[in-house]
Amino acid sequence: MTDFSARFDRAFALLQLAIDEKRIPGGVLGLTMADGSRITRASGQAALKPEPRPMREDTWFDLASVSKVIFTTTRILQLAVDGVIDLDAPVTSVIPDFNQYDPNAWQRKVTFRQCLGHQTHFPAVEPIYTYGSDPDLLRTFVLQRDWRYQDPPVYSDINYILLGIALERLAGKWIRAMDPGPGFAFSADPDRAAATEDCAFRHRVLSGEVHDENCYALQGSGHAGLFGTVGAVLDFAADMLARDKAGDQVVELMRTPIEGHRTHGWERPFEMWSGGGHCSPGTIGHTGFTGTALWIDFDNGYGWTLLTNRVHPTRHFDSGIMALRRGVSDAINGA
Repeated sequence: MTDFSARFDRAFALLQLAIDEKRIPGGVLGLTMADGSRITRASGQAALKPEPRPMREDTWFDLASVSKVIFTTTRILQLAVDGVIDLDAPVTSVIPDFNQYDPNAWQRKVTFRQCLGHQTHFPAVEPIYTYGSDPDLLRTFVLQRDWRYQDPPVYSDINYILLGIALERLAGKWIRAMDPGPGFAFSADPDRAAATEDCAFRHRVLSGEVHDENCYALQGSGHAGLFGTVGAVLDFAADMLARDKAGDQVVELMRTPIEGHRTHGWERPFEMWSGGGHCSPGTIGHTGFTGTALWIDFDNGYGWTLLTNRVHPTRHFDSGIMALRRGVSDAINGA
């Protein structure tokens, strides 16, 4: 780990600079090798409002869209490997009432694989939470809405909301009643969590409860909602590295491209991607809106995560998170 210790120091210096320049309140950086050996370090503030709290290595983070890959993708792919679902079957094979009043609707042809790779035609953003507060009714809204057709396809949370509903149908319970996985949870102790936004919708500073408004209104969803510490995220990365060495089919699918820079649930290197310009071709990664990210380099056998509270106390501020992610990743990769 000697060379990686120097790389880690250079990467952490970039995080510290962002904190010193008050672009983000705080963050935790972590690096793991396939054997589980790791380095972690924290700096800055877990909260500024209503009372300052220091960032710690055991601070819990709202992982936002990193939930997609750690929770939802892993479970959908395992179901496919187990033969429970067919990735090329339409999601109606599990959710037969999806757009049930129009048998010819384009939405009814959408497949699990297309949802995983964001190759559908759903709109990028939809404020589902503005249509009501009953989670059952909002699920029905998602399933029966005549969604506007977006061409070309874009990254859309609706893909993973649907995948989450499919998981719920198969399990016979809502996501928040499921096992989130070792070291993870769907909420956290507010005094041990990194605060996110001073929310205009909920009229309070959020800490330990999900930041994403749609996930909050749905009371759990496949696109967001997972909480974890840097240790839990690195444990997941180390597990994926070990499973890859063992020829695990789920990890193989995670690494398999669907189209362009998208694999089954993840991204792989492309120009200006979050993982910087020096990743191996065998790297996958994903980011989260709250300021989180995870990357795993299967070719070289290590993974790294940058967890920040860059939306605290507001998202309406240029935190420079995209440049920070790229810079940290380049440093970790020896650039």
